[in-house]
Amino acid sequence: MRLNIIVEGDTEKGFVKRTLAPYLGDFGVYAKARSVGGFGRYMAIKRDVMSWLKEDKGSDCRFTTMFDLYPIRKDIPGLKNAMKEKDKYKRVDVLEKAIAQDLNDPRFIPYIQLHEFEAIILADPNSLSCQFDGYEKAIQNLIDMVEKEGGNPELINDKYDTCPSRRIISEISEYKDDKALYGVTVADKIGIQAMRDKCKHFNDWLRKLEGLDR
Repeated sequence: MRLNIIVEGDTEKGFVKRTLAPYLGDFGVYAKARSVGGFGRYMAIKRDVMSWLKEDKGSDCRFTTMFDLYPIRKDIPGLKNAMKEKDKYKRVDVLEKAIAQDLNDPRFIPYIQLHEFEAIILADPNSLSCQFDGYEKAIQNLIDMVEKEGGNPELINDKYDTCPSRRIISEISEYKDDKALYGVTVADKIGIQAMRDKCKHFNDWLRKLEGLDR
């Protein structure tokens, strides 16, 4: 089974190539990613997804997305109903189902990352040490922060100053200099299993992808 992944930017594209694709290959799923250059307005993303769906009509092909929930774009389907949900897992479920209904292709599997790509980095902040020497205190602060927030990096919130990426940057300012390089390298160091152990929504997505060739 071939899997086409529409991603938000270079970080996610690099993550697919370096970490996710080799992992899924063991399940007979051969993944590649295409970037839309940032999660802009939903309609622009929809055009890109629909274009790829038309380009590759094979029955041995599936499509999915990897976009951040934060920040939510105002034109995304299902937003009004989603915002009624206080539970963030229910909120993202409403949005994903609305996108699937809007695109209306059985080969499409929607996925929105709670709340940012950096949530999977915060699944194991210790792994930041592979790129940032001498930041033991900063990394411990991130570990403590995740525990204080309930130990679930997917629920670290969606406010401007406290979203996952800015939590990391507040402790390690150099992370912002090359988020794609650092994010991809650290994620690969963490590994899929540790990410899925801490990130329920990410784990649920992987289960779907692992079973595509069955």
